[in-house]
Amino acid sequence: MKTMSYWIIVVIVVVGAIGVLIACRQKPETEKVVSEVKNVEWAKNAVIYEVNIRQYTPEGNFKAFAAHLPRLKAMGVDILWLMPIHPIGQKNRKGPLGSYYSVRDYRAVNPEFGTMDDFKQLVRDIHAQGMKVIIDWVPNHSSWDNPLTSEHPEFYMKDSAGNFVSPFDWTDVIRFDYANPQMRAWMVETMKYWLTETDIDGFRCDVAHMVPVEFWDSCRAELDKVKPIFFLAEADQSFLHKKAFDMTYDWRFHHLMNDIAKGKKHAGDIEKHFAWVDSVYPIGSILMQFTSNHDENSWSGTEFERLDGGAQTFAVLSATVPGMLLIYSGQEAAFNRRLKFFEKDTISWDGYVFENFYRQLIELKKSNPALWNGIAGGSFKRIRTTDNRNIIAFVREKDQNKVVVMLNLTPKPRSLMLREGIDGNFTEWFSQRPTQLKRYQKFTLAPWGYYVWVSKN
Repeated sequence: MKTMSYWIIVVIVVVGAIGVLIACRQKPETEKVVSEVKNVEWAKNAVIYEVNIRQYTPEGNFKAFAAHLPRLKAMGVDILWLMPIHPIGQKNRKGPLGSYYSVRDYRAVNPEFGTMDDFKQLVRDIHAQGMKVIIDWVPNHSSWDNPLTSEHPEFYMKDSAGNFVSPFDWTDVIRFDYANPQMRAWMVETMKYWLTETDIDGFRCDVAHMVPVEFWDSCRAELDKVKPIFFLAEADQSFLHKKAFDMTYDWRFHHLMNDIAKGKKHAGDIEKHFAWVDSVYPIGSILMQFTSNHDENSWSGTEFERLDGGAQTFAVLSATVPGMLLIYSGQEAAFNRRLKFFEKDTISWDGYVFENFYRQLIELKKSNPALWNGIAGGSFKRIRTTDNRNIIAFVREKDQNKVVVMLNLTPKPRSLMLREGIDGNFTEWFSQRPTQLKRYQKFTLAPWGYYVWVSKN
Protein backbone atom coordinates (compact mmCIF):
# COMPACT_ATOMS: atom_id res chain seq x y z
CA MET A 1 0.00 0.00 0.00
CA LYS A 2 2.81 2.37 0.80
CA THR A 3 4.57 1.42 -2.46
CA MET A 4 1.47 2.06 -4.54
CA SER A 5 0.88 5.40 -2.87
CA TYR A 6 4.49 6.32 -3.54
CA TRP A 7 4.17 5.63 -7.27
CA ILE A 8 0.85 7.45 -7.48
CA ILE A 9 2.49 10.49 -5.97
CA VAL A 10 5.43 10.23 -8.41
CA VAL A 11 3.06 10.03 -11.40
CA ILE A 12 1.09 13.04 -10.17
CA VAL A 13 4.28 15.08 -9.70
CA VAL A 14 5.66 14.12 -13.12
CA VAL A 15 2.37 14.84 -14.89
CA GLY A 16 2.13 18.15 -13.07
CA ALA A 17 5.67 19.08 -14.06
CA ILE A 18 4.97 18.26 -17.69
CA GLY A 19 1.85 20.40 -17.51
CA VAL A 20 3.84 23.30 -16.15
CA LEU A 21 6.42 22.92 -18.93
CA ILE A 22 3.70 22.84 -21.59
CA ALA A 23 2.02 25.88 -20.07
CA CYS A 24 5.32 27.74 -20.04
CA ARG A 25 5.95 26.88 -23.67
CA GLN A 26 2.47 27.96 -24.67
CA LYS A 27 2.69 31.24 -22.81
CA PRO A 28 2.26 34.02 -25.39
CA GLU A 29 5.22 36.26 -26.10
CA THR A 30 5.20 39.78 -24.76
CA GLU A 31 3.28 41.95 -27.20
CA LYS A 32 5.59 44.15 -29.26
CA VAL A 33 5.35 47.90 -28.71
CA VAL A 34 3.81 49.88 -31.56
CA SER A 35 4.93 53.46 -32.14
CA GLU A 36 2.21 56.03 -31.47
CA VAL A 37 3.83 58.49 -33.88
CA LYS A 38 1.64 59.40 -36.85
CA ASN A 39 4.08 59.55 -39.76
CA VAL A 40 3.35 62.11 -42.46
CA GLU A 41 2.30 60.41 -45.68
CA TRP A 42 5.12 61.98 -47.71
CA ALA A 43 7.79 60.26 -45.60
CA LYS A 44 6.78 56.69 -46.51
CA ASN A 45 9.25 56.40 -49.41
CA ALA A 46 11.29 59.58 -48.93
CA VAL A 47 15.05 60.09 -49.17
CA ILE A 48 16.69 62.78 -47.02
CA TYR A 49 19.60 65.06 -47.99
CA GLU A 50 21.75 66.99 -45.50
CA VAL A 51 22.63 70.54 -46.60
CA ASN A 52 25.76 72.27 -45.29
CA ILE A 53 24.90 75.84 -46.35
CA ARG A 54 28.28 77.30 -45.31
CA GLN A 55 30.29 74.92 -47.47
CA TYR A 56 27.84 74.25 -50.29
CA THR A 57 28.80 77.19 -52.53
CA PRO A 58 31.56 79.81 -52.65
CA GLU A 59 28.99 82.35 -51.41
CA GLY A 60 27.83 80.06 -48.61
CA ASN A 61 24.32 81.51 -48.40
CA PHE A 62 20.66 80.66 -48.98
CA LYS A 63 20.39 82.37 -52.38
CA ALA A 64 23.38 80.54 -53.83
CA PHE A 65 22.14 77.18 -52.55
CA ALA A 66 18.70 77.75 -54.11
CA ALA A 67 20.26 77.35 -57.57
CA HIS A 68 20.87 73.67 -56.75
CA LEU A 69 17.23 72.88 -55.96
CA PRO A 70 16.21 71.75 -59.49
CA ARG A 71 19.25 69.44 -59.61
CA LEU A 72 18.42 67.88 -56.23
CA LYS A 73 14.78 67.45 -57.23
CA ALA A 74 15.85 65.71 -60.45
CA MET A 75 18.09 63.41 -58.42
CA GLY A 76 15.00 62.37 -56.45
CA VAL A 77 15.56 64.05 -53.07
CA ASP A 78 12.39 64.51 -50.98
CA ILE A 79 13.50 66.05 -47.66
CA LEU A 80 16.19 68.70 -47.25
CA TRP A 81 17.74 68.87 -43.79
CA LEU A 82 19.50 72.21 -43.30
CA MET A 83 22.28 72.27 -40.72
CA PRO A 84 21.72 75.02 -38.08
CA ILE A 85 20.80 78.34 -39.65
CA HIS A 86 20.95 80.48 -36.49
CA PRO A 87 23.50 83.16 -35.53
CA ILE A 88 26.63 81.66 -33.95
CA GLY A 89 28.04 82.72 -30.59
CA GLN A 90 31.17 84.87 -30.34
CA LYS A 91 32.18 84.12 -26.76
CA ASN A 92 34.48 81.07 -26.50
CA ARG A 93 33.97 80.50 -30.24
CA LYS A 94 35.91 77.68 -31.86
CA GLY A 95 37.79 78.71 -34.99
CA PRO A 96 37.16 81.84 -37.04
CA LEU A 97 33.50 81.05 -37.88
CA GLY A 98 32.48 78.89 -34.92
CA SER A 99 30.27 75.84 -34.64
CA TYR A 100 26.80 75.85 -36.18
CA TYR A 101 25.69 74.18 -32.94
CA SER A 102 26.57 77.17 -30.74
CA VAL A 103 23.33 79.13 -31.10
CA ARG A 104 23.28 82.80 -30.11
CA ASP A 105 19.66 83.56 -31.10
CA TYR A 106 17.01 80.91 -31.65
CA ARG A 107 14.63 83.26 -33.46
CA ALA A 108 17.05 84.70 -35.98
CA VAL A 109 19.04 83.69 -39.06
CA ASN A 110 22.83 83.61 -39.36
CA PRO A 111 23.68 86.82 -41.28
CA GLU A 112 26.41 84.90 -43.14
CA PHE A 113 23.61 82.92 -44.79
CA GLY A 114 21.29 85.85 -45.53
CA THR A 115 18.21 87.43 -43.99
CA MET A 116 15.03 85.97 -42.56
CA ASP A 117 13.28 86.96 -45.79
CA ASP A 118 15.95 85.09 -47.75
CA PHE A 119 15.27 82.00 -45.67
CA LYS A 120 11.50 82.26 -46.11
CA GLN A 121 12.02 82.53 -49.86
CA LEU A 122 14.22 79.42 -49.80
CA VAL A 123 11.46 77.50 -48.02
CA ARG A 124 8.97 78.63 -50.68
CA ASP A 125 11.39 77.61 -53.43
CA ILE A 126 11.88 74.17 -51.85
CA HIS A 127 8.13 73.65 -51.58
CA ALA A 128 7.67 74.81 -55.18
CA GLN A 129 9.98 71.97 -56.23
CA GLY A 130 7.77 69.49 -54.38
CA MET A 131 10.32 68.90 -51.62
CA LYS A 132 10.11 69.32 -47.85
CA VAL A 133 12.55 71.09 -45.51
CA ILE A 134 13.53 70.51 -41.89
CA ILE A 135 15.97 72.60 -39.88
CA ASP A 136 18.58 71.50 -37.40
CA TRP A 137 17.50 72.32 -33.85
CA VAL A 138 19.90 72.58 -30.89
CA PRO A 139 17.82 71.92 -27.74
CA ASN A 140 20.52 70.79 -25.33
CA HIS A 141 22.75 73.87 -25.17
CA SER A 142 23.28 77.43 -26.43
CA SER A 143 26.23 79.74 -26.89
CA TRP A 144 27.69 81.55 -23.87
CA ASP A 145 26.48 84.90 -25.20
CA ASN A 146 22.88 83.92 -25.95
CA PRO A 147 20.62 86.66 -24.44
CA LEU A 148 18.92 83.97 -22.35
CA THR A 149 22.02 83.81 -20.14
CA SER A 150 21.17 87.25 -18.75
CA GLU A 151 17.40 87.34 -19.31
CA HIS A 152 16.74 83.86 -17.92
CA PRO A 153 19.87 82.45 -16.25
CA GLU A 154 17.58 79.98 -14.46
CA PHE A 155 17.15 78.22 -17.83
CA TYR A 156 20.69 76.84 -17.54
CA MET A 157 22.43 74.17 -15.49
CA LYS A 158 24.93 75.39 -12.86
CA ASP A 159 27.78 73.72 -11.03
CA SER A 160 28.22 73.82 -7.24
CA ALA A 161 29.77 77.30 -7.55
CA GLY A 162 26.85 78.65 -9.58
CA ASN A 163 28.71 78.67 -12.92
CA PHE A 164 27.26 77.65 -16.24
CA VAL A 165 28.11 74.09 -17.33
CA SER A 166 29.52 72.94 -20.69
CA PRO A 167 28.68 69.39 -21.78
CA PHE A 168 31.75 67.20 -22.37
CA ASP A 169 34.56 69.21 -23.99
CA TRP A 170 32.15 71.45 -25.90
CA THR A 171 33.59 74.59 -24.37
CA ASP A 172 31.82 76.94 -26.77
CA VAL A 173 28.35 76.08 -25.37
CA ILE A 174 26.50 75.79 -22.06
CA ARG A 175 23.76 73.34 -21.14
CA PHE A 176 20.06 74.04 -20.62
CA ASP A 177 18.26 72.83 -17.49
CA TYR A 178 15.19 70.76 -18.42
CA ALA A 179 14.14 70.58 -14.79
CA ASN A 180 12.83 74.13 -15.32
CA PRO A 181 9.24 74.03 -16.70
CA GLN A 182 9.44 77.63 -17.95
CA MET A 183 12.50 76.73 -19.98
CA ARG A 184 10.65 73.77 -21.53
CA ALA A 185 7.68 75.99 -22.44
CA TRP A 186 10.02 78.55 -24.01
CA MET A 187 11.68 75.86 -26.13
CA VAL A 188 8.36 74.55 -27.47
CA GLU A 189 7.05 78.04 -28.25
CA THR A 190 10.27 78.89 -30.08
CA MET A 191 10.02 75.76 -32.21
CA LYS A 192 6.39 76.66 -32.98
CA TYR A 193 7.62 80.06 -34.14
CA TRP A 194 9.57 78.48 -37.00
CA LEU A 195 6.59 76.38 -38.05
CA THR A 196 4.20 79.30 -38.13
CA GLU A 197 6.53 82.02 -39.42
CA THR A 198 8.51 80.13 -42.06
CA ASP A 199 6.36 77.05 -42.85
CA ILE A 200 9.16 74.51 -42.43
CA ASP A 201 8.14 70.86 -42.24
CA GLY A 202 9.94 69.68 -39.12
CA PHE A 203 13.18 69.44 -37.20
CA ARG A 204 16.34 67.41 -36.83
CA CYS A 205 17.06 67.55 -33.09
CA ASP A 206 20.72 67.60 -32.05
CA VAL A 207 21.87 65.16 -29.32
CA ALA A 208 18.22 64.37 -28.62
CA HIS A 209 19.11 61.62 -26.14
CA MET A 210 20.53 64.26 -23.75
CA VAL A 211 17.08 65.85 -23.41
CA PRO A 212 14.41 64.09 -21.27
CA VAL A 213 12.10 61.90 -23.34
CA GLU A 214 9.09 63.31 -21.45
CA PHE A 215 9.87 66.69 -22.97
CA TRP A 216 10.01 65.24 -26.47
CA ASP A 217 6.71 63.41 -26.03
CA SER A 218 4.85 66.56 -25.03
CA CYS A 219 6.77 68.72 -27.51
CA ARG A 220 5.75 66.51 -30.45
CA ALA A 221 2.11 66.66 -29.42
CA GLU A 222 2.23 70.46 -29.27
CA LEU A 223 4.06 70.88 -32.59
CA ASP A 224 1.64 68.58 -34.40
CA LYS A 225 -1.17 70.96 -33.38
CA VAL A 226 0.46 73.60 -35.61
CA LYS A 227 1.00 71.25 -38.57
CA PRO A 228 1.92 67.59 -39.05
CA ILE A 229 5.72 67.46 -38.86
CA PHE A 230 8.64 65.16 -39.56
CA PHE A 231 10.82 64.70 -36.47
CA LEU A 232 14.37 63.32 -36.66
CA ALA A 233 16.46 62.67 -33.54
CA GLU A 234 20.23 62.59 -33.52
CA ALA A 235 20.13 59.54 -31.28
CA ASP A 236 19.71 55.78 -31.49
CA GLN A 237 17.56 55.12 -28.43
CA SER A 238 14.49 53.04 -29.29
CA PHE A 239 12.23 54.68 -26.65
CA LEU A 240 12.35 57.96 -28.57
CA HIS A 241 10.13 56.34 -31.21
CA LYS A 242 7.27 55.53 -28.87
CA LYS A 243 5.57 58.94 -28.95
CA ALA A 244 7.98 61.56 -30.26
CA PHE A 245 10.22 60.84 -33.24
CA ASP A 246 9.58 59.51 -36.72
CA MET A 247 13.23 58.66 -37.24
CA THR A 248 16.49 58.17 -35.36
CA TYR A 249 20.02 57.36 -36.52
CA ASP A 250 21.06 53.76 -37.09
CA TRP A 251 24.50 54.46 -35.62
CA ARG A 252 25.13 50.79 -34.92
CA PHE A 253 24.69 49.85 -38.55
CA HIS A 254 26.85 52.75 -39.69
CA HIS A 255 29.70 51.59 -37.46
CA LEU A 256 29.09 47.99 -38.49
CA MET A 257 29.62 48.95 -42.15
CA ASN A 258 32.87 50.72 -41.23
CA ASP A 259 34.03 47.64 -39.33
CA ILE A 260 33.13 45.28 -42.18
CA ALA A 261 35.13 47.41 -44.61
CA LYS A 262 38.12 47.17 -42.23
CA GLY A 263 37.75 43.41 -41.90
CA LYS A 264 36.84 43.63 -38.19
CA LYS A 265 33.28 42.35 -38.74
CA HIS A 266 31.71 40.34 -41.55
CA ALA A 267 28.58 40.09 -43.68
CA GLY A 268 26.89 37.69 -41.25
CA ASP A 269 26.71 40.43 -38.63
CA ILE A 270 24.22 42.35 -40.77
CA GLU A 271 21.49 39.78 -40.22
CA LYS A 272 22.18 39.87 -36.47
CA HIS A 273 21.88 43.64 -36.45
CA PHE A 274 18.44 43.76 -38.05
CA ALA A 275 17.20 40.93 -35.84
CA TRP A 276 18.25 43.12 -32.90
CA VAL A 277 16.46 46.14 -34.42
CA ASP A 278 13.25 44.10 -34.75
CA SER A 279 13.49 43.00 -31.13
CA VAL A 280 14.15 46.46 -29.66
CA TYR A 281 12.45 49.16 -31.74
CA PRO A 282 8.68 49.83 -31.72
CA ILE A 283 6.77 48.76 -34.82
CA GLY A 284 6.68 51.70 -37.25
CA SER A 285 10.09 53.10 -36.32
CA ILE A 286 12.20 54.53 -39.14
CA LEU A 287 15.97 54.31 -38.81
CA MET A 288 18.21 56.57 -40.89
CA GLN A 289 20.88 54.79 -42.93
CA PHE A 290 23.98 56.63 -44.13
CA THR A 291 27.59 56.26 -45.21
CA SER A 292 28.42 59.88 -44.33
CA ASN A 293 27.13 63.00 -42.58
CA HIS A 294 28.69 66.23 -41.30
CA ASP A 295 30.16 64.65 -38.16
CA GLU A 296 31.53 61.57 -39.90
CA ASN A 297 33.00 63.56 -42.76
CA SER A 298 34.78 66.14 -40.60
CA TRP A 299 35.89 63.99 -37.66
CA SER A 300 36.04 60.35 -38.81
CA GLY A 301 36.82 60.74 -42.50
CA THR A 302 35.07 60.57 -45.85
CA GLU A 303 33.29 57.41 -46.97
CA PHE A 304 36.28 56.69 -49.20
CA GLU A 305 38.61 56.77 -46.21
CA ARG A 306 36.41 54.64 -43.97
CA LEU A 307 34.97 52.19 -46.51
CA ASP A 308 38.01 51.52 -48.67
CA GLY A 309 36.82 50.86 -52.25
CA GLY A 310 33.31 50.01 -51.11
CA ALA A 311 31.77 53.50 -50.91
CA GLN A 312 29.19 52.73 -53.60
CA THR A 313 28.67 49.16 -52.38
CA PHE A 314 27.76 50.33 -48.88
CA ALA A 315 25.58 53.09 -50.36
CA VAL A 316 23.59 50.37 -52.16
CA LEU A 317 23.37 48.46 -48.89
CA SER A 318 22.20 51.59 -47.02
CA ALA A 319 19.49 52.21 -49.62
CA THR A 320 18.11 48.67 -49.58
CA VAL A 321 18.12 47.60 -45.90
CA PRO A 322 15.20 48.77 -43.69
CA GLY A 323 15.33 52.53 -43.07
CA MET A 324 15.52 55.89 -44.83
CA LEU A 325 18.56 56.76 -46.94
CA LEU A 326 20.54 59.91 -46.10
CA ILE A 327 22.86 61.62 -48.59
CA TYR A 328 25.28 64.27 -47.33
CA SER A 329 26.33 67.38 -49.25
CA GLY A 330 28.92 66.48 -51.87
CA GLN A 331 28.42 62.71 -51.91
CA GLU A 332 26.83 62.91 -55.36
CA ALA A 333 30.10 64.49 -56.56
CA ALA A 334 32.23 61.72 -54.99
CA PHE A 335 33.69 64.51 -52.85
CA ASN A 336 36.71 63.07 -51.05
CA ARG A 337 37.91 65.57 -48.48
CA ARG A 338 37.21 66.19 -44.80
CA LEU A 339 35.41 69.53 -44.59
CA LYS A 340 36.74 71.93 -41.98
CA PHE A 341 34.10 72.45 -39.34
CA PHE A 342 34.85 75.88 -37.90
CA GLU A 343 35.89 77.77 -41.03
CA LYS A 344 34.98 78.26 -44.66
CA ASP A 345 35.85 75.23 -46.79
CA THR A 346 33.81 75.04 -50.00
CA ILE A 347 32.85 71.70 -51.54
CA SER A 348 34.48 70.96 -54.91
CA TRP A 349 31.69 69.59 -57.09
CA ASP A 350 33.75 68.34 -60.05
CA GLY A 351 31.04 67.17 -62.38
CA TYR A 352 28.65 65.32 -60.02
CA VAL A 353 30.20 61.97 -60.97
CA PHE A 354 27.98 59.94 -58.57
CA GLU A 355 24.78 61.87 -59.27
CA ASN A 356 23.39 59.32 -61.73
CA PHE A 357 24.31 56.50 -59.34
CA TYR A 358 22.33 58.14 -56.52
CA ARG A 359 19.48 58.99 -58.88
CA GLN A 360 19.19 55.29 -59.77
CA LEU A 361 19.33 54.28 -56.10
CA ILE A 362 16.64 56.78 -55.14
CA GLU A 363 14.41 55.75 -58.03
CA LEU A 364 14.78 52.11 -56.95
CA LYS A 365 13.86 52.91 -53.35
CA LYS A 366 10.90 55.11 -54.20
CA SER A 367 9.42 52.93 -56.93
CA ASN A 368 9.36 49.59 -55.08
CA PRO A 369 7.18 49.34 -51.93
CA ALA A 370 9.43 46.57 -50.60
CA LEU A 371 12.05 49.27 -49.88
CA TRP A 372 9.78 51.91 -48.39
CA ASN A 373 10.37 53.35 -44.94
CA GLY A 374 9.16 52.06 -41.60
CA ILE A 375 5.88 50.21 -41.49
CA ALA A 376 5.22 51.06 -45.17
CA GLY A 377 8.19 48.91 -46.22
CA GLY A 378 8.66 45.21 -46.66
CA SER A 379 10.20 42.34 -44.76
CA PHE A 380 13.94 41.66 -44.58
CA LYS A 381 15.23 38.08 -44.96
CA ARG A 382 18.79 36.85 -45.37
CA ILE A 383 19.45 34.45 -48.26
CA ARG A 384 22.03 31.76 -47.44
CA THR A 385 24.92 31.30 -49.84
CA THR A 386 28.14 29.28 -49.89
CA ASP A 387 30.02 32.40 -48.71
CA ASN A 388 27.98 33.91 -45.89
CA ARG A 389 31.01 35.55 -44.33
CA ASN A 390 31.94 37.77 -47.28
CA ILE A 391 28.68 38.03 -49.23
CA ILE A 392 25.43 39.50 -47.97
CA ALA A 393 22.38 38.40 -49.94
CA PHE A 394 18.86 39.24 -48.82
CA VAL A 395 15.33 39.77 -50.08
CA ARG A 396 12.91 42.57 -49.21
CA GLU A 397 9.27 41.80 -49.95
CA LYS A 398 5.95 43.65 -49.76
CA ASP A 399 2.68 42.68 -51.49
CA GLN A 400 4.42 40.62 -54.19
CA ASN A 401 6.99 43.36 -54.78
CA LYS A 402 10.46 41.90 -54.30
CA VAL A 403 13.98 43.25 -54.25
CA VAL A 404 16.86 40.78 -54.07
CA VAL A 405 20.25 42.24 -53.16
CA MET A 406 23.67 40.59 -53.34
CA LEU A 407 26.85 42.44 -52.36
CA ASN A 408 30.50 41.49 -52.10
CA LEU A 409 31.71 43.27 -48.97
CA THR A 410 35.39 42.62 -49.62
CA PRO A 411 38.12 43.96 -51.94
CA LYS A 412 38.57 40.51 -53.56
CA PRO A 413 36.49 38.76 -56.25
CA ARG A 414 34.15 36.13 -54.83
CA SER A 415 32.37 33.12 -56.30
CA LEU A 416 29.35 31.63 -54.60
CA MET A 417 26.21 29.57 -54.98
CA LEU A 418 22.74 30.20 -53.57
CA ARG A 419 21.82 27.69 -50.85
CA GLU A 420 18.20 28.89 -50.69
CA GLY A 421 15.67 29.32 -53.45
CA ILE A 422 14.38 32.74 -54.44
CA ASP A 423 12.79 31.41 -57.60
CA GLY A 424 11.41 33.85 -60.12
CA ASN A 425 12.01 36.21 -63.00
CA PHE A 426 13.68 39.50 -62.08
CA THR A 427 15.33 42.51 -63.69
CA GLU A 428 18.78 43.59 -62.55
CA TRP A 429 18.25 47.21 -61.64
CA PHE A 430 21.49 48.84 -62.77
CA SER A 431 21.98 46.91 -66.05
CA GLN A 432 18.25 46.35 -66.73
CA ARG A 433 19.04 42.76 -67.76
CA PRO A 434 16.36 40.08 -67.24
CA THR A 435 17.50 37.40 -64.78
CA GLN A 436 15.98 34.14 -63.58
CA LEU A 437 16.96 33.38 -59.99
CA LYS A 438 16.90 29.88 -58.54
CA ARG A 439 18.46 27.70 -55.88
CA TYR A 440 22.02 26.42 -56.47
CA GLN A 441 22.63 29.20 -58.97
CA LYS A 442 26.28 30.27 -59.22
CA PHE A 443 27.56 33.86 -59.23
CA THR A 444 30.88 35.63 -59.41
CA LEU A 445 31.14 39.14 -57.98
CA ALA A 446 33.96 41.58 -58.67
CA PRO A 447 35.71 43.25 -55.72
CA TRP A 448 33.03 45.29 -53.93
CA GLY A 449 30.61 44.12 -56.65
CA TYR A 450 26.84 44.02 -56.30
CA TYR A 451 23.60 43.02 -57.97
CA VAL A 452 20.10 44.31 -57.27
CA TRP A 453 17.22 42.38 -58.82
CA VAL A 454 13.65 43.67 -58.75
CA SER A 455 10.23 42.18 -59.33
CA LYS A 456 7.22 44.46 -59.11
CA ASN A 457 3.55 43.69 -58.65
